[in-house]
Amino acid sequence: MSIVDSCVACSMENTYFDGSMNVCPDCGHEWVDGDQDSSVSKISRDSNGTELLDGDSVTVIKDLKVKGSSMVIKRGTKVKSIRLTDNHDEVDCKIEGSSIVLKTCFLKK
Repeated sequence: MSIVDSCVACSMENTYFDGSMNVCPDCGHEWVDGDQDSSVSKISRDSNGTELLDGDSVTVIKDLKVKGSSMVIKRGTKVKSIRLTDNHDEVDCKIEGSSIVLKTCFLKK
């Protein structure tokens, strides 16, 4: 039995091995250890699984503390004109004049 660190599709750590495949209950992705790279698409998706594109407007679904600052991004904050990054799990945006990178699992379109 192999130890599964995180889902190769959504990077959440709530994964388990069901005897033949690794399973992520958060996004429903299933994979075998050998085919991790071939089965993962590099599409940015929000917390509901909706595809994100450059320039989309999104809403924050959870209060987020900003590292290195006393700033807190409140739940329900609308973020306009996001920019996709090389990492499909992150988007770049501006909130209150500050450029911030947010994880897509805390956003909804």
